Amino acid sequence: MLLKISRGLSDTFKICIMGNVNFSLEVTTKTNLSDLPQLKDIYITFLPGTSCEDVIRQTKALSSAGYNPIPHFPARSITDLNMLKSYVEQVKEAGVKQVLIIGGDRDILGDYHCSLQLIETGLFDGLKIGIAGHPEGSPNMSNDAIDEAMKSKAPFADYIVTQWTQDTEALSSFISKMPLPVHVGVAGPASIKTLVKFAGFVGLKNSLNFAKKNASKIFDLLTVQTPDDVIQELKAKVDNFHIYAFGGIKKANDWLEKENYYV
Repeated sequence: MLLKISRGLSDTFKICIMGNVNFSLEVTTKTNLSDLPQLKDIYITFLPGTSCEDVIRQTKALSSAGYNPIPHFPARSITDLNMLKSYVEQVKEAGVKQVLIIGGDRDILGDYHCSLQLIETGLFDGLKIGIAGHPEGSPNMSNDAIDEAMKSKAPFADYIVTQWTQDTEALSSFISKMPLPVHVGVAGPASIKTLVKFAGFVGLKNSLNFAKKNASKIFDLLTVQTPDDVIQELKAKVDNFHIYAFGGIKKANDWLEKENYYV
């Protein structure tokens, strides 16, 4: 099955699919778009130190190139309702049809601390809404608080994007309990050393232990790990995998091509 999306006047690009499984990719506002894999859905992060203008600029560039840009809306980075209204209006003008609304891993800057508060403004009506899921939990919230937050925001969302993890048992349990479609977050090809670093950043104990277990010797830390095992184990349960390209966009693209995920 080959799907094509218009990319400018004469160019086209393929949607990366494997049977009925789709892939999406997360980029920053500084990612060079010429390096992107041939995917349709591209998420744009709103990291601390990033401005709405930065995200909007990248969103417009992706939209003009024929992608489906999906900007992040981190509650803790939004100062007030005026800022939120302006941000939503500008991404809509840029052609956005889909957003990811999250709490955000940072100190609270203004009036919002959780994704539900943003959703309840009603400003996202008419847009497809994704929310965050944490199969391995979060260092900033208890499991009970995570469960309660999911119950409160799930009725207003269309799907869930999980934090990346290599714990397929935790993922399977999470998927079975969720009332919405789950897009499973996976780490793109990266060294074990890199995975250990990012697992530590976001408090993924099981994935951190897994990575360390696979690095019994110093030189093993440079060994590149791929998410193929996670994908193969879960592809019968989910239709979408979301790539966090910790090892770089080029490695992710090379891996997708090598494993024939482009069809």
